[in-house]
Amino acid sequence: MSFNILHVDDDSDIREVVQLSLGLDPEFAVMSCASGDDAVAIAADQAPDLILCDVMMPGMDGPAVLARLREKACTARTPVVFMTARAQPRELEQLKSLGAAAVITKPFDPMKLAGMVRGHLGTDKFAKVGDGFSQRLRADAVTLTRFQKDLRGKTDSSAKLEGLQSCAHKLAGAAGIFGFQAVSFNASAVEEAVIERRAGRGAAGMVEAHLDALLECIERN
Repeated sequence: MSFNILHVDDDSDIREVVQLSLGLDPEFAVMSCASGDDAVAIAADQAPDLILCDVMMPGMDGPAVLARLREKACTARTPVVFMTARAQPRELEQLKSLGAAAVITKPFDPMKLAGMVRGHLGTDKFAKVGDGFSQRLRADAVTLTRFQKDLRGKTDSSAKLEGLQSCAHKLAGAAGIFGFQAVSFNASAVEEAVIERRAGRGAAGMVEAHLDALLECIERN
C-alpha cells in the first residue's frame, strides 16, 4: 500500500527536511509546495492521502487552507495535519477545533516524522473504505428493492430466493465490519428467513417482513 503525502511550507529548508524524513518510509510518495494556493490546487488534482500544512504562511495560512479544502467535495475529507512552532496548549486545541486531524509541533525529530504521519493514515484509509461502503449500501438497497417487488408479486422462485439469500449474507458480514451493526443484524434476519422458506419452514410473510425492516434500516443510514 502506498500513500501520497502533500507538504506545504513557505520555508524551503523545512520542505527539504520533511521530504528527506518522509522518504525514510518506502511507502510514502511526497509532494511539496510553498503556498496555500498551490496546496489547494494540488490537493484537488492529486487527491493526497494526507496533507502536512504549516500554520504560519504569507497569504493563505494553514487554517485558511483547511477552510478552502473543506469547501470542495474532492478534498472535504482529506486529513490535514498542521505543523507549527506555536505549541501552547490553547493554540493547539484551537487548531484541532478547526478540523485538523492532528498538530505536529516544531521542532520535530526528523527520524520520527514518518512514524508520526503513518499513525494518522491507517484510520483515514479505513474511513475512506467505509465511505465507499456507504455507496455500496445504496446500491444494495436498489437490488433488495427489486427482490421486495418480486416477493410482493409472488414471483419468489428458487433462483430469486437464492439471490436474495446471497445478497443478505454478504451484506450482513460487510456491514458489521464497517460499523453498521443494525444493518448487519437485519440482513442476517433476512438470510435466516430465506433459509427457512427454502427449506419449507417458517411462518408466512417472514421474509417480506425482515426485508422491509432491512430496507428501512438502510434508509436511516
